[in-house]
This record gives sequence, C-alpha cells and structure tokens, in this order.
Amino acid sequence: MFRYLLLSAALLFSLVAAGPAAPSFQIARLQYGGGGDWYGNKTSLPNLIRFCNQTLKTNIAPEEAVVEPDSPLLLQYPFVHMTGHGNVTFTDAEAKNLRRYLLGGGFLHIDDNYGLDKYIRPEMKKVLPELDFVELPFSHPIYHQKFPFPKGLPKIHEHDGKRPQGFGLVYKGRLVCFYTYECDLGNGWEDPEVYKDPVEKHEEALRMGANLLAYALTQQ
Repeated sequence: MFRYLLLSAALLFSLVAAGPAAPSFQIARLQYGGGGDWYGNKTSLPNLIRFCNQTLKTNIAPEEAVVEPDSPLLLQYPFVHMTGHGNVTFTDAEAKNLRRYLLGGGFLHIDDNYGLDKYIRPEMKKVLPELDFVELPFSHPIYHQKFPFPKGLPKIHEHDGKRPQGFGLVYKGRLVCFYTYECDLGNGWEDPEVYKDPVEKHEEALRMGANLLAYALTQQ
C-alpha cells in the first residue's frame, strides 16, 4: 500500500494542475525524542513547499505535518524532514518503524543544524545497522534535477568552515536517507529576515531543496 501511495505521489508530481485543486500529498517534519530541537527553522518547510509548488508545479499541502518516528501515520508521507542542533534518541519501536518506512519506499532528509552529527549517526545505526553513510558524488542525480548543482551542496552558513557534504544511506541501490552536513540547508529555506542572508543564498537553498523533493518523489 505504501509503495502505491508513493507511486501516486510521483505521478501527481509530474502533472500540472489545470486549476485550483486539493493538495495531492503532504510532507512531514519528524518529532524525535532526546531533547533536541526538532521544531527548529519554523518557516523553512512552508517556504520550501511554496517554492516547489511554484517552480516544479507540485501540489503539496502548504503546511507540513508533524509525525513521531513510531507513529503509523509516518507511512503516509513520501518525504520526511528532520533537523536540530542536539540530542536525538530513537526507541527500539521508533527505529523499527523508521526502518519499515524507509525500506517500504519512504525518504528521510536529515539536515544538521549544527551539532546534530554525533547524535544522529549512532541513532540511524539502530534503524539500518547494515548500512553506513556514504558521501554522494557530485554526479549523483540528486544534484541534477531541475536545478543543477555540479559542485554539490551549497554552503549556506559557515559553522566550522568545513565544506558542505551530502551523505546517503543506500539500500539495494535506492537512496533512502539523505543527510546534509556543514550546509545548513534548512536555515537557507527560512524567511530571509531570520538570518539576514543574501537573497541569492535563500534562492540557492530553495533550489537545492526542490531537487531533494523532486528526487524523492520520482526515484525508482
């Protein structure tokens, strides 16, 4: 059933609506435990959704859902976003449900909002112990959807001054989780006045975000 829902979402993604219509699907933010600020970047997803609906002609619900890792509702969302600065913990039940979601066709985007890295890596090992994060090459299709990024992820905020990196968990040839590190993509999606970023940075972040959604909804 979940694969059918994803296929339906991908089909609707490819169609341009002739007029106003009910949203075709909704994307979600992951509400995880451990005390980390899962709720950060409050304007990021609504802005990304608006951008995708305008530029990609998607018909995504304008507001994100909020879903917990062990919720049966997780399986309704073809794209789930996760962010934060601090601690993350998944219970055994949450890890099992996240695994079911990802192997059943779901897509998780993890965005390190600075400080998440040391927590999220061991927690994702609970979900997919057989997989390790691998850095995706710049030739990967996720960087070459509607908007080309031949040098990979844009650098939105400096933090430690490291280069931005995009890591993936790949299961049987399918990218099930994309982890953006030293990039702060979600900050770039926020209203420009939040961080006083140049308009060009905001647009660059939104274009890369649109690529993530496009890839997640159309990959085999």
